[in-house]
Amino acid sequence: AYLCWDDGLGALVAKSTGGQRSSRLLSMRSADALLQLPQASGCLPTGSLVTALLIGHSLSITSALQSSVAIPFPPGCVTSTSEATFKLAGNDNKPIVGVLTVSDRASRGLYEDISGPLIVEVLKEYLATECHYMCRMVPDEVPFIEAALRQMVAAGCALVCTTGGTGPAERDVTPEAMALVCSKRYDGFGEAMRRASLDAGVPTAILSRQCAASAGKTLIINLPGKPNAIRTCLDAVFPAVPYCIDLLGGAYLQGNPDKVKVFRPPGK
Repeated sequence: AYLCWDDGLGALVAKSTGGQRSSRLLSMRSADALLQLPQASGCLPTGSLVTALLIGHSLSITSALQSSVAIPFPPGCVTSTSEATFKLAGNDNKPIVGVLTVSDRASRGLYEDISGPLIVEVLKEYLATECHYMCRMVPDEVPFIEAALRQMVAAGCALVCTTGGTGPAERDVTPEAMALVCSKRYDGFGEAMRRASLDAGVPTAILSRQCAASAGKTLIINLPGKPNAIRTCLDAVFPAVPYCIDLLGGAYLQGNPDKVKVFRPPGK
């Protein structure tokens, strides 16, 4: 397997060259990375992607990985919630959009994250502006969610979309973590998203605690964890998103008129 950075996943991954099985203990002496293999029997097909944790000699050759975003090693080791750990390399001035999946099971690899990549797909449709997408996945724990949000804010994300953790269950704590990071809350976003879901025939939308808030120049929007609700909720609020970011002093985002009608006052 060889290591490479995947901007869509926001993670270092290992790409199988075929016949990859779990490592034997003796091979650890010369290993460059630990691979998180799925819980399954047999061989991984050629071209399979799995999360990789750098160890050993690879730490001295990270510049060869061609990552557009620098991350700490290992990616989940951040303990400080105020330290800026993401930085764009070079002089690229593209706006940054953060996507944070909050899920105990997905973060443990028990099932595939569908909602996070779907958010990226929808935003790429709605935005005419080319952006970097910084994607993270964390369990339903306030410290992990808070740390990831602070990292994205420190990286200069204009927009952060979270998915998951907005319901009434005991471990649904995304709004609580966001409250620790943000200074202003915009209840209208949550009201519009819940109304859109109700209109789409989802009576349990009233249980959602999703909302939007800002931290500095970053707008953070909570989206549901269910993939089929992602587009419904983004459709309801996205026309106001670019101008809201304008008012926060964030990056200028242009909407794709073929997909969505973004509102800006005349002359803006």
